[in-house]
Amino acid sequence: MEHVDIAVIGGGPAGAATAIRAARQGAKVIVFEKGAHGRDKVCGDGLTPRAVGALDELDIDMSDAHRIRGLRMIAGKKVRELDWPTTDRFPNHGAVWPRRRLDAALIDAAAAAGADIRFEREALPMMDGDRVIGVEASPAGDNGGATPVEKVTADLTVAASGPPGAVARMLGANRVEGETFGLAIRTYAETPRHADEHLEAMLSLKDDRGTAVPGYGWMFPAGDGTVNIGVGALSTMKGFKKLNLNKLIDMYRAVVGDEWELGPNLERPRAWRLPMSAQKRHGPGWVAIGDAAGLVNPMNGEGIDYGLESGMLAADLFVADPATAPDRYDELVGERFDAFLRTGRRFSFLIGHPWILKTGLRMSVSTDAIANITLAVMGNLVDNTTPGAAGKVMWMADKGLGLADPILRKTRAKA
Repeated sequence: MEHVDIAVIGGGPAGAATAIRAARQGAKVIVFEKGAHGRDKVCGDGLTPRAVGALDELDIDMSDAHRIRGLRMIAGKKVRELDWPTTDRFPNHGAVWPRRRLDAALIDAAAAAGADIRFEREALPMMDGDRVIGVEASPAGDNGGATPVEKVTADLTVAASGPPGAVARMLGANRVEGETFGLAIRTYAETPRHADEHLEAMLSLKDDRGTAVPGYGWMFPAGDGTVNIGVGALSTMKGFKKLNLNKLIDMYRAVVGDEWELGPNLERPRAWRLPMSAQKRHGPGWVAIGDAAGLVNPMNGEGIDYGLESGMLAADLFVADPATAPDRYDELVGERFDAFLRTGRRFSFLIGHPWILKTGLRMSVSTDAIANITLAVMGNLVDNTTPGAAGKVMWMADKGLGLADPILRKTRAKA
């Protein structure tokens, strides 16, 4: 039976970041990805300055991506266009990079670093009691079991398998019941504004019944003749179970179509689920990273930056001390992200009420000072070390919403 230092389940940004970082430090790494090389992943394709900073840290060539200066926020008739701030932590620009190209660049960098990449392999944790000791993998779609299962033992198994599924069920890392999650849908269209240097987010969405939607519609110009157009919504909204994403994106397209001079949809709109919590993100012999750990910002649905950062963190901790890596990983991820993500989930219960959402939207872009805080939240620029007004506001929100949490859950809008 083959043995490696680290076995990674999933070859997306989070899994590839783990492989790159660990392999460059001399670890023996294997990655199992159920898709083929260059497979597409349904996504908004937008990269925050935080994500660009992580890609720079991994030394990924981003010349193939479209550079973005900032964010245009629309709430009702109010429009504010702001550039990403210049800080000593993150670059002052983001990007739009279709996932087919982003993921290929990352997994190729992992292979170049020496990681063993095995495509079209569906892997599951291999257990010894309550400890994960490696993975069992078989060709993707081989339900008949005609091909022998491939078994690889590992000192650390990294779940980078995206939203909860079979891997999460085995590890007890499913979504926390009753917590917020999101749904989104996107497609592409041609536009003469494909080289626009700002992402656009329409915060004041309504569904086909006129109900305010806690979420937003986006236009992410890709610089290649197209724009990624999509909408996303949180599960805390009134009538969420009746929400029709296809109707919602059609309604949004009708609003922005003339201004962006959109051509026909280039592909059928595709939807996906956004996990925003996990019951566990580590255990004996394993850690979960990125989406598999519920590391998605409830305020914008973004998780690529958290996936890259958590993947690098898991690799660094393993190289430093394999025995303590899972526990230290959970501790440090908690210190870095938990307060902000917890606040976002609690806030989502508030804006699930249409009248609170309407008031909040008016405030979110009402002044430059408040709009800059909204910009920091939408750009994933806030965490436990954020200085200035945005950091203070989020600290106060975490304390205040923590006290109100039982009431927020009891009075949440009916899904």
